[in-house]
This record gives sequence, C-alpha cells and structure tokens, in this order.
Amino acid sequence: MTTTTLAATPPLPTLRQDAAVIGLVGLAHGTSHFSHLLLAPLFPIFIREFGLSFSDVGLLMSLFFVVSGSGQAMAGFVVDRFGARPVLFAAIGLFLLAALVASQATGYAGLMVVAALAGLGNAPFHPVDFTILNQRVSTSRLGHAFSAHGLTGNLGWALAPAFLVGISTATDWRTAYLAAAGLYATVLAVLFWQRDKLRTEVVVRHPDAPKGSDLDFLKLPVIWWCFAFFLLSTMTLAVVQSFAPSILKVLYSVSVEAATLTISAYMLCGALGMLVGGFVASHTRHSDRVVALAMTGGAVLLLVCATGWLGGVGTMAALAATGFAVGIGGPSRDMMIKRATPKGATGRVYGTVYSGLDVGFAISPMIFGAFMDQGWYATTLAGAAVVLMVSVYAALGVGRRTAAS
Repeated sequence: MTTTTLAATPPLPTLRQDAAVIGLVGLAHGTSHFSHLLLAPLFPIFIREFGLSFSDVGLLMSLFFVVSGSGQAMAGFVVDRFGARPVLFAAIGLFLLAALVASQATGYAGLMVVAALAGLGNAPFHPVDFTILNQRVSTSRLGHAFSAHGLTGNLGWALAPAFLVGISTATDWRTAYLAAAGLYATVLAVLFWQRDKLRTEVVVRHPDAPKGSDLDFLKLPVIWWCFAFFLLSTMTLAVVQSFAPSILKVLYSVSVEAATLTISAYMLCGALGMLVGGFVASHTRHSDRVVALAMTGGAVLLLVCATGWLGGVGTMAALAATGFAVGIGGPSRDMMIKRATPKGATGRVYGTVYSGLDVGFAISPMIFGAFMDQGWYATTLAGAAVVLMVSVYAALGVGRRTAAS
C-alpha cells in the first residue's frame, strides 16, 4: 500500500444521509451533462448566423472534450490530494463563466472560448462524483447511487435542448445563455449550502512510497480496457447528440424543434433505463454481460434507424428506444469500473477511465462531421451503430480481466 487516509472509516450512513449525498451529487452531475450540450442544441442557429459548416460546429464539440479529457486524467490526482468538494465548486464556477461568455459571443472565436471554458469545468466531474459516492454512500446502496447518478446525467442532457431552444424560440439565444448562467448560479448556491455532505477524505503519499508509485495503476491492462469501452460507446452518443437533429431534418423534413426534442426524448428514455438498470446492477455480479447486452440492443436499434424503414416518426421513436436500451447498462457499467479499481486510487482511476468518454466525444464529431458534410446521413447513423457494437467486445474484455485478477 502506498496511500493512507487522514481519518478513520466513518460510521455506516443512514438511508436519509445516503439519499442526501446521492441527490446532491446527482444535481452536480446533471449540471455537468447540461454543459455538454451548452452549444450543440443551437448549432443550426450558429450555422445560419455565423456562416459555419458542420465540420466547424463539430470542432467546437471536439475542443470541449479535448480540454475535458486532458483535464480529467489530471483532475483525478487533484481530487485524491485535495478532496472533491473544492474542485466541484470551481468546476461549476467555470460553467457559469462559460454561459456568460456565450451570451456575448459575436463569432466563431467566441464560441471556441465557450467550448474551452465549459470543457475545463467538465473535466473533474467523474473523479469528483465517484469519490464522493464511494466514500459517503454505503456499499449496499451503491448500485442505486450509480443508477441515480446516471439518471440525473441523462436528465441534464434532456433539459439542455429544451431549455436552450425553448428560451431561444421565445426570446433569443443570448437570453437563453443568460438564463443558463442563472441556473448555474442557483446550483452552486445549493451545493455550497449543503457543503458538509460533500466532504471527502484526501489520500496522501506514504513517506516510504517509491517515486512514481501513484501511477502504478496505469500498468493494469483492465484500466485500458475500461478506457477503450468508454471511448467507443461515447462516440455513438456524440453522433446522436450532435447530428441526429440535422439528420432527421434533412432525411424526413422534421422541424428543428421536433428533431431537437427527439434528443430530449432519447435522454429521458435513457434516464428511465438507468432507473431500471439500477435494480439490475444491484442483483448481478456479471456487470460486463449486462453492459454487453444493453449496448447490443442499442446498436441494433440504430442500424434500423439507418435503414430508413421506419420513416420520420418511427425513426424518432426508435432513437428514443435506443436511449432506453443503452441506459439500462449505465449502472452496471459503473459497477464494472468500481470492481476494476484498486483500493485507494478511486479519483485517479475514474479520472483516467472516464477521460475515454471525453476522447470519444472529441474525435466522433470530427469523423462523423466529415460524413455529414458529404451528405452521408444514413451512413453516419450506421457508423455509430458499428462503433457501439465494437464497444461490446471491450466491455466483455473488462469482465474477463477483472475476474482474472
């Protein structure tokens, strides 16, 4: 062992204490997912108003997730060393700043600044969230905690398009970003008010620990299989979030508002899937198999969407069902990662593994944005399905290596 905590193990939390912690972490997680879509729902407006291409707006998402992914791996070390709470407050402060900058943007350069600020704010969230949950929630309730964590993240994704597009339609897009800044300020105030429930014990190096031992976890193959799973599965999600409204509009003449609300439906169905998945995760030891089955179901549905057999309304319904299928695997995915995490390295492992999510979000818009610019709309959906199917192999690889160790 190369690390030790500063305090003894606390008493087993009560249901009320667990629920309070889960709720606060869920609020923070929903806020971070809302920020993933701080720009994407208004891409059609930016394309029209600033004369941008699909590749241009795809690059905004790539910048967001490059910054987030680079910062996330390092954030895990910061969280382990200084605690999760101060890092969480700083992250939401960056979201607030990003929304204010967005409200004043006059061109592509301003949007790039927004993407970078929001990406930096997003970087610490998974190390922060899972450090708090693993330290403050009793083990018997962790499956449900991970379910609530994923559910609130999907609710954040669902809220962002409806919130930003709705306010933009009623007023204008600059007002929508000022309203988003007010939302961030409110969340920050609530978390600060309840800050005692977010305190975590820090991890310090043992005086005799060899130099570089904090990086020993990187030598474990299972960590990189986890990273690969997040990268691949997230590439598919990035396609749905960034390009599904445009695909629906071009192929089926669906209105921008209806197409955007389809993304909200996808996320709401994903949240329902997370709720169901929490019970599944709490009653199985084979988390990798649950994840593999869920991702396979989502890939099949996406392939059906790519064929065009279902028409506009049917395709929108199938996309929503895809969210439910993938959502069921969410809590089992988090349990899969927990079982692969060495003791005392929670922040570092989650920071590294979940940076795969950011890498997937970063490279997917560049690849599939080029497809979109070529007019390969159905191929974009089919490609997303194929990538999701490859992630099944990575999930099963995690399970095999965790069992072996």
